[in-house]
Amino acid sequence: MKDVQAFGEAVSAAWSRAVSGQEQVLRSLLVTLLIGGNALLVGPPGTAKTLAVKVLARCLSLPFGRIQFTPDLLPADLIGSPVLEQATGTFRIRRGPVFTTFLLADEINRAPAKTQAALLEAMEERQVTIEGETTLLPPTFTVFATQNPLEFEGTYPLPEAQLDRFSLQIDVGYPSEAAERELLQKVDQGFDARNLDALAIAPVADEAGVLALRASVREVTVKPAVLEHLLALIRRTREEPRLLLGASPRAAGTLLNAAKALAALRGRAFVTPDDVVDLTPEVLRHRVVLHGEAELAGMTPDDVLARLLAEIPVPR
Repeated sequence: MKDVQAFGEAVSAAWSRAVSGQEQVLRSLLVTLLIGGNALLVGPPGTAKTLAVKVLARCLSLPFGRIQFTPDLLPADLIGSPVLEQATGTFRIRRGPVFTTFLLADEINRAPAKTQAALLEAMEERQVTIEGETTLLPPTFTVFATQNPLEFEGTYPLPEAQLDRFSLQIDVGYPSEAAERELLQKVDQGFDARNLDALAIAPVADEAGVLALRASVREVTVKPAVLEHLLALIRRTREEPRLLLGASPRAAGTLLNAAKALAALRGRAFVTPDDVVDLTPEVLRHRVVLHGEAELAGMTPDDVLARLLAEIPVPR
């Protein structure tokens, strides 16, 4: 697993030149990439959600695209549409911005559900269908979407089916005092988040490299006791009275793969219970639904998941 660990360290070195702190965010972005998933970054404005994705994209020699979601964005604006060629009188497919490898969907909840749903096929199947014609996307196609949880005017809730396609929901909070001090020092020295070219970040992996890293992650082993611990957690979410909706089988598989990726990033060829516990909130928080009574009591999905983790015996 040394190749995966070395990759993570190389990206971290480039990351620290642009982003102060937020190491857990980087860890989760790397896990998403290594399991071939998609991630939703949720946090207030100005917490480096967009910057984080842009910096990670520069560490990869892969095509990068960005879509700014707005209330008037149509599905055709996202995936493309047929266009009449005047010279020949025939139609050709105009490809939309989704035809890339590394896609940043900025403020995804500002677009209506129909447009958000246009991403589903690309996120799940790695393909796009326009007028009955299906085109495959690259095997490394990854969606990183951002969302502001504090603004409700002009926004639309993401459908449950789409939320389930996000492997992780990464909550991006404010940096620590030390990290914010470091950020101010960078700004004082001339750092401009709008001019990442000045950092001259060199790519550390291309498509073949990413696919090789994913193959390494798949070789990480999971002992039966750790597997049973993960299974017990998933099944308890379905029995928990404070949850209206528990975790799906897809969520269980995602948590297992994510734990394997985290173990590899930590330089291990096997999963420990800590790997499962550390990623449980990000893999499950957007997939479970609280009962109304729990919401009225001020509980969050993270609160319920933390209680479940404390109740389930950890294998030794």
